[in-house]
Amino acid sequence: MTESRFNFSEEKPLCWGVIGCGGVTEKKSVPAYKATPGFRVDMVMRRNTEKAEDYAKRHHIPKWTTNADEVINNPNIDAVYIATPPNTHKFYALKAAAAGKVCCVEKPMAPTYEDSLVIYEAFRAKNIPLFIAYYRRSLPRFLKIKQWLDDGLIGEVRHIHWQKTKAPNEIDLSKKYNWRTDATIARGGYFDDLASHGLDLFAFLLGDIVDANGFGINQLDLYSAFDAVTANWMHEGGVTGTGSWNFGTYHRTDKVEILGSQGSIRFAVLDEAPLELKNESGYQALEIPNPEHIQEFHVENMKQHLLSEAVHPSTGKTGLHTSWVMEKILSRY
Repeated sequence: MTESRFNFSEEKPLCWGVIGCGGVTEKKSVPAYKATPGFRVDMVMRRNTEKAEDYAKRHHIPKWTTNADEVINNPNIDAVYIATPPNTHKFYALKAAAAGKVCCVEKPMAPTYEDSLVIYEAFRAKNIPLFIAYYRRSLPRFLKIKQWLDDGLIGEVRHIHWQKTKAPNEIDLSKKYNWRTDATIARGGYFDDLASHGLDLFAFLLGDIVDANGFGINQLDLYSAFDAVTANWMHEGGVTGTGSWNFGTYHRTDKVEILGSQGSIRFAVLDEAPLELKNESGYQALEIPNPEHIQEFHVENMKQHLLSEAVHPSTGKTGLHTSWVMEKILSRY
């Protein structure tokens, strides 16, 4: 891949095509692509004709289609953003790699480590940039935590623990179909969808995870996937980690605590809770809100990666690692 391929600008932007126009694209992602100077969204795909046309009109995108191949093989499309359910990520990503298109795949990278590895190898073999939408690695609130850790404000890090719970929602209770809780697509259910964000973030903050294990169970029998998962893991350097995710409790909880030899840091992965630092100097709490379009910094970092020597924090390689961790946790099933 030559550097000159990525000589784009506001006058001659990098043109993106989007495959999948579900909820994540409405506010979190596609508006961020459209607002990034040097990027343009030229085409969207959705299988439903009316919904595809409506989406394109509402988001002022010039072209729409119900055929993903028309996006991937369009010579005017430089890059492809895949925002479909995880069980189709490999199918579309391999087509994008074969077409030589820069690609960003929504998280999780794929339902299994094996599929994630196939995606990673396809792009690596052709030296095509591949990004995974673990956008929390780019958010200012988590970069502040990384700064605290790098500055040694809690001394040597010993342990991290995450507790994430929520009550069943209306779809769960109705037993209506939801791909997020279909075991053939997401064996861990909401664990796959939500815990992947946190485990990926923890590897970013504390270094890669070198071993992990856990177990899952379905306590409520509302859907085929697990609704409760617990895990233990070890980061490189010896930091230990534990997590508990239960999606059948009476209330919503999102609590992370990093324990160090001289203090602690508390925060939430998914909620916008304050960042809390406690050490020998005292206690402080910071409110760092997320941007309106939460993938804004993730998308900007893709632009910098393509234009310069900057390395995006969430690439195919890091996404593959997160898939490996998820697989290790549920490997006994």
